[in-house]
Amino acid sequence: MVKSLVIVESPTKAKTLRKFLGPDFIVESSVGHVRDLPANAAEVPAKYKGEKWSRLGVNVESDFEPLYIVRPEKKKKIAELKAHLKEVDRLLLATDEDREGEAISWHLLEVLQPKVPVERMVFHEITKSAILAALADTRQVDSNMVEAQESRRIIDRLYGYEVSPTLWRKIGPKLSAGRVQSVAIRMLVERERARMRFKEAEYWDLMAHFTTDEASPAKGKGFDARLVSVDGKRVASGKDFDPDSGQLKPGANVSLLDAKGAEELRQSLMSGKFTIASAEEKPFKKSPAPPFTTSTLQQEGNRKLRFDAKRIMRAAQRLYENGFITYMRTDSVNLSDTAIEMARTAIGKEYGEEFLPAEPRRYKSKVKNAQEAHEAIRTAGDEVLPTSKIRATLGEDEAKIYDLIRSRTLASQMKDAQGRRMVLKVEAPGGTREVVFQASGSVIDFHGFLRAYIEADDEGSLGGGDGDVVLPPVEKGDSVTGKDLSAEEHHTTPPARLTEASLVKALEESGIGRPSTYASIIDTIQTRSYSFKKGSALVPTFTAFAVVFLMENYFSDLVDPAFTARMEERLDAISRGEDQSKPYLRAFYLGDGIDNGNGPGEEDGEPGGLKPLVEHTIETIDPRRVCTIPIGQDDQKRDIIVRVGRYGPFLQREETTAPLPDPCCPDEVTIPFAEELLAAKERSEQPIGEHPETKEPVYVKTGRYGPYVQLGELTDDHKPKMASLLKGMRPDSIDFDTALQLLALPRTLGKDAEGEEIQAFNGRYGPYIKRGSDSRSLTAEDNLLTVDLKRALELLAQEKPGRGRGRAAEPMRTFENVKEVEGGIIKLMDGRYGPYVTDGETNASLPKGADHEKLSLQDALDLLEARRAAGPSKKKKKKKKAAKKKAAKKPAAKKKAAKKPAAKKKAAKKPAAKKAAAKKTASKKKASKKAATKKAEE
Repeated sequence: MVKSLVIVESPTKAKTLRKFLGPDFIVESSVGHVRDLPANAAEVPAKYKGEKWSRLGVNVESDFEPLYIVRPEKKKKIAELKAHLKEVDRLLLATDEDREGEAISWHLLEVLQPKVPVERMVFHEITKSAILAALADTRQVDSNMVEAQESRRIIDRLYGYEVSPTLWRKIGPKLSAGRVQSVAIRMLVERERARMRFKEAEYWDLMAHFTTDEASPAKGKGFDARLVSVDGKRVASGKDFDPDSGQLKPGANVSLLDAKGAEELRQSLMSGKFTIASAEEKPFKKSPAPPFTTSTLQQEGNRKLRFDAKRIMRAAQRLYENGFITYMRTDSVNLSDTAIEMARTAIGKEYGEEFLPAEPRRYKSKVKNAQEAHEAIRTAGDEVLPTSKIRATLGEDEAKIYDLIRSRTLASQMKDAQGRRMVLKVEAPGGTREVVFQASGSVIDFHGFLRAYIEADDEGSLGGGDGDVVLPPVEKGDSVTGKDLSAEEHHTTPPARLTEASLVKALEESGIGRPSTYASIIDTIQTRSYSFKKGSALVPTFTAFAVVFLMENYFSDLVDPAFTARMEERLDAISRGEDQSKPYLRAFYLGDGIDNGNGPGEEDGEPGGLKPLVEHTIETIDPRRVCTIPIGQDDQKRDIIVRVGRYGPFLQREETTAPLPDPCCPDEVTIPFAEELLAAKERSEQPIGEHPETKEPVYVKTGRYGPYVQLGELTDDHKPKMASLLKGMRPDSIDFDTALQLLALPRTLGKDAEGEEIQAFNGRYGPYIKRGSDSRSLTAEDNLLTVDLKRALELLAQEKPGRGRGRAAEPMRTFENVKEVEGGIIKLMDGRYGPYVTDGETNASLPKGADHEKLSLQDALDLLEARRAAGPSKKKKKKKKAAKKKAAKKPAAKKKAAKKPAAKKKAAKKPAAKKAAAKKTASKKKASKKAATKKAEE
């Protein structure tokens, strides 16, 4: 019997495969990539360090030959795989079926140099039938896919290593540029720019409640309707305003009501009669969405579950590796015949045969270059498992993602939803003004696929007719009575910021990036401080503004979605064997005239290229111009700008500067907001008094992390004393006496009966008193500046919250009936290190400086999700002190015979001690291996 070695990437995947393969198969994992380009200069082999190209890890002087290295932590794994190769008759490479998986297989071949036959084994689900089918239909490593992946890796390296140093020199350290990352940042910045340009507009309309006459067949039923036209002209609504400017669109032929006009119209209609002008009813159908691709799964997981992309993909990876779903990196919406039949069987059992269409539904991807040979993400196996099975096996996150995939897969094979849409128009004829109100409603007559799944929109709300709005059965000419007429004020709203879901959607629609890249891109733009989360929205920082300005003005092609999309098309063509990588790499990097039109920086038909573009451009970039973001002018026509400095963004007007609070949404930095901060900074330059003892000036200032008082001047060799303002204090309300009291903190209140000193402090998490190692937080009623010894002793006499036996601390706030968490309750607690939220299983601290009183339920959910996504906290290992070498002892003198038995007994104990030590070492190795496995899985 032929003995085989099967290599996969993940230990979990290997464990699952072992269940299906017999003793003639050794299944091992590579734990991801076995080699890659050098991550830093230290990893470059010594013989290449003198080469000019070595910093890139790509020999651009020798036809872009990549320099691959095996990292030290992988050498042991490679040795293990080589040892297994000696025991087998063939090697089966079973890495993932995408380009990256193909490249991992190729790297394994290059490193292992097997002398036995090699076959490539591919499958899109880890089930017994799929594995056995893959064994019967092996192939060779696809060199075209490997070449495409290698080209992608080289382009990303050249892009990042050539452009990022420009950002370091001109903007700030630790910044990075990337082929997809930079375009994604630009999308966020463009949306924020639109919000900054936006000017809010006001418009009014009327809302009325109408009831039918008692003589009507509807018998006094009521319905709400909104004003749609006055004197034959349509009343302005939200759609008539430009979404970018917020103002009425030019040429809009509408009636724009203001507060006065709306109220006058309301008064004129109070005693009028109303008649049904028209009653229309039209049938409609709604079809289900196709099964999930990687991007649509990330979008829907973000909208419905509020999971970030990283958390979604981590859960999907576990589902795939444990055999519950098909491969989760795909851009195809295709379902196999087996999958369709399995879904139809499940639909018949769960919902009934009436929900099954006569013919199976077939979907085709609208994404460019989609891998139609692959399948969509669907449930795997011979039957559709219940979600409870996954919850019991893997956990809550995996269960929620599985439930999305399961529901969407079934819905995609169900009948259309059917219903009726009704529109009623009500008019007031014969009056001084001709007005028309309109009411809309819909009824779902047959829910179809909506029984299984309702798709969310970009704002996360569910659509698709999950609730009926029924209008009464009236006819044209029927009389109705108007009640509760009210004038309603509306304001135009700026374009919504991109969320993770809408950013992924925008990238995919632009043909940028691939299924495997979206999660890492979103993670990078947040860890690099290009954006931060506000609720579910991604807010670009002013650093992102500076980076995008530099890229747009000096490397415009590199952040042009069309140019980046063409790069993706070329890489796809290489993967299909329709194009070659070397000519494209030369054109991209050197711009040597080959394949003109694909190198960055080309103008008027002249060949461009990344390297000459960077070399030519870098000295022309003005850092001051790049790092300046105009805000506007004040009443005196003085320019107010934001500058991105070494220590963060700050405001500037002429010679006056003021730090911006951190974090700060760019669209919130308006002229009034800026003037307030600049005025506070100007006031802070003037001392409010002189300290009576030190004779140093006392200032009230506002810094990046909030307002504070300062004693003395800040110089290179002197750091003045500073004290933060207490909660609720405003800089403009601080008088000299209050400033002195703050600077006097901590203040000594006195001594207790035993003579131990008691002090009052303003701590990081609020005011408190302390006696020795014992402390108590002050209550909201206590004032840190006036609390006395008597009150301090009262507080110290009380049992410390949360420390008494069987006594739990009382929550500061409680959110109840929360559907998103098990148990339905989230509590806001005051912990040792500050306020935190908990759902009973996960604790998440509030950000530094956050006001816990303004914490919303959504804020609490976002904090808990981020904490869960971060995984368990890593405890710092204490470094063991090196054992001191003991001086060699001289041979002991011969002991008396009476002592010999004891010595013999001690010697007898040695083997047992040695055995225990060996056991301890083995345990440590096992734990280390387990940690490495977990890291690889993540």
